[in-house]
Amino acid sequence: MEAIVSSTTFSPFPKPLTRPLTRPLTRCSLAPEQKKDRSTGWSSSAVKGMAALALSLAVNLTPLAAVESAMASEFDVLRDGPPKESYVVDDAGVLSRVTKSDLKRLLSDLEARKNLRVNFVTVRKLTSKADAFEYADQVLEKWYPTLEEGKNKGVVVLLTSQKEGAITGGPDFIQAVGDAILDATVSENLPVLATDEKYNEAVYSSAKRLVAAIDGLPDPGGPSVKDNKRESNFKTKEETEEKRGQFSLVVGGLLVVSFVVPMAQYYAYVSRK
Repeated sequence: MEAIVSSTTFSPFPKPLTRPLTRPLTRCSLAPEQKKDRSTGWSSSAVKGMAALALSLAVNLTPLAAVESAMASEFDVLRDGPPKESYVVDDAGVLSRVTKSDLKRLLSDLEARKNLRVNFVTVRKLTSKADAFEYADQVLEKWYPTLEEGKNKGVVVLLTSQKEGAITGGPDFIQAVGDAILDATVSENLPVLATDEKYNEAVYSSAKRLVAAIDGLPDPGGPSVKDNKRESNFKTKEETEEKRGQFSLVVGGLLVVSFVVPMAQYYAYVSRK
C-alpha cells in the first residue's frame, strides 16, 4: 500500500443556470364591455399568469436541478468526510436501520479493540471515476489526506448500479486483513449478493468477514455463486432423431390404416352381394 501523500482537489460545482421568464406576469386592462365581469376577469388573468410563471419555472429550472442532484451525489460523499456518529455513508439509500445499527456495534467494537476503523460507503452511480476501486482510493485520500490519519483506516465501497464493490485502506488495515480475504470479499460477498440486490447482506457479511480476519478467526466464507443458467428448451440431435423416427412410424401406421380399412370394407360389401 503506497503512502497517502496528498488529497485530490475537485473543481467547484457549476452555478445554477437561470433564464428570464418568457411570459412575465403583467396587468391587463379590461375593455368597456367586460366591466360587468371585472372580478371574474381579474381572477382569470391572475390564475393564467401564475400558471405561466409556474410552467416557466418548471421548464427552466427543474431539469437543471435534477442533473446537478444526480451528478453531485458522489462528490457529496467526498466533501462531507467520514461519518462521525456511525461507520456508514449510505448515499444509495439501500441499507436498513437494523443493518446500520449492527455495523455500528460490530465496527465500534473492532475500533476499540484493534484501533482499526472501517467505513462503508454505498453509491448508486459514478460519473468521475472508471470503477469502484478508483473511487475507493479517492475517498480514502480525501477523508484521510496524511499517512498518519489513514494508516489504520479502511474503506469499503458498494456501487449498486454496477453490482460491484471495492476495498482499500492504509498499510495497518491492509496488513491486518490480508490480501486473500480482501480479494475474496471483493469478488464474493459484494458482487454476488449485490447482483440479487441483497445490499444489506452484502455489506454486513463483508464486515463480519473483515473483522474475523483481523481477529485471526476462521474465515466465515462468502456466499455460494448460484448457477443462473436457464434450462434450454431446444432438443439435442439425438432427441430430434428419436422423435423423428417415432413420428415416421406413426404416420406410416396411419397411412396403412387409411388404405387397408376402406379396402376391407369394400371387399365385405362386394362379398355380401
